[in-house]
Amino acid sequence: MSIARIHHVAYRCRDARETVEWYGRHLGMGFVLAIAEDRVPSTHVADPYMHVFLDAGGGNILAFFELPNSPPQGRDAATPEWVQHIALKVDSVEELRAAKARLEAAGIAVVGITDHTIFQSIYCFDPNGHRVELAADTATPEMLRRLDEAKWPMLEEWARTKRAPRHAAWMHEKELGASGSPATEPGAAAAQQPQAAAAHASSRAAA
Repeated sequence: MSIARIHHVAYRCRDARETVEWYGRHLGMGFVLAIAEDRVPSTHVADPYMHVFLDAGGGNILAFFELPNSPPQGRDAATPEWVQHIALKVDSVEELRAAKARLEAAGIAVVGITDHTIFQSIYCFDPNGHRVELAADTATPEMLRRLDEAKWPMLEEWARTKRAPRHAAWMHEKELGASGSPATEPGAAAAQQPQAAAAHASSRAAA
C-alpha cells in the first residue's frame, strides 16, 4: 500500500460557524465543504453533528466537528498544552512576521518567532483551544543531510535512555543555548558570580 497524502485531519470545535470564520479571517483558509447528519454514518449511532472542511493549501484539508449533544470539550490533562497542535506552512519568514503582526493586532496572543534553525515558527490558540503553529522553512540542504543521517541513531538512543540525544542539539542553540538550557547574554554568568558572592557574604554577616 502507498499513501498518496493526508485526505483530511479532523478535530472537534465548539461552534462550527465561529471556527470557519476564525480560520478564514485570520489565516485565509477557505470554507470548502459542510456535511451534517443526525446519525454517524460509520457507527450508525444517533449523534447529530456538523462537519466543516477548510482549505489548508496544497490539497490539504483541515476539518472540524461540532457536536451539540456531547459534553463540553476538554483537553488531555496528562499532556502539556504545547504538544498537540496543528502546524501550517507559510512561504517565507517575511510572511510569518506579517502573520504575527496581524494576529497580535486582532488581540490574539502569539508565542514566537521561535527559531528551530530549519524552520521558524509562531504559535497561538484557535477559539476551540487547539494550538496552531505557522512555520516558515529555513533549512539548507546540508542541515537536512545531517538530520537525515542522525534520525535513526537518535531514535535508538531515545528508545534506550528516554533522554534527549544531542545529535541535533545545534537546531535549538539559539533558543536554548549550547547546553540545552536557556541562553544568557554574554558575560551575564560572570557578572552574576560576584553578586552571588556578595550576597553570600552579607548573609553570613547578618547571621
